[in-house]
Amino acid sequence: MEIFIDTANIEQIKEAAKLGVVDGVTTNPTLISRVQGSFTEILNQICKLVDGPISAEVVSLDAENMIKEARNLAKIHQNIVVKIPITKEGLQAVKVLEAEGIRCNVTLVFNSMQALMAAKAGASFVSIFVGRLDDAGHQGTDVVRESVVIFRNYDLKSRIIVASIRSPLHIVEAALAGADIATIPFKIIEQLVAHPLTDIGIERFSADWEKVKTRT
Repeated sequence: MEIFIDTANIEQIKEAAKLGVVDGVTTNPTLISRVQGSFTEILNQICKLVDGPISAEVVSLDAENMIKEARNLAKIHQNIVVKIPITKEGLQAVKVLEAEGIRCNVTLVFNSMQALMAAKAGASFVSIFVGRLDDAGHQGTDVVRESVVIFRNYDLKSRIIVASIRSPLHIVEAALAGADIATIPFKIIEQLVAHPLTDIGIERFSADWEKVKTRT
């Protein structure tokens, strides 16, 4: 399973990239709004740090203007993937853009039928928001499992991104469900590395090594 980082924070992306586990980046208008600089400037910086898919979202709601925005975003860098919401207008835009070679990430997907529609429209990526589903009392990972089975049954080429991740458990569940990608906030990436038993083991090894160093 690939790991994307879900942020527009340049320092967080730098830190995550150093770990050697980041395959791409996802952003949205909310994440961009938290960072200083122009939209284009921020995306250019991100593209220099991570050589993989970089998702940038349109803000228009009609197909015609989504397509215009997407074409401009795609000009920024070859790694840009355009995020488009799962609406009728969005699907129309995805169909046109994918035919032009502009990769799309259909976002705000909350059930397997929406995922199927996005895949049928030709989306390169489909983002299922498991955390928001869980928040609303549903089982977000069930939607991922259903979508994985449907895509495999019909050999649909879209890649499933598990988004809106709230905890490391979501990542384990996503991997077990067969998702292609998990897009993860920086604080969760840090949690994936940490374990109290690891810390205890390092402390013990360090203490024992100090004993070895004192031998003559």
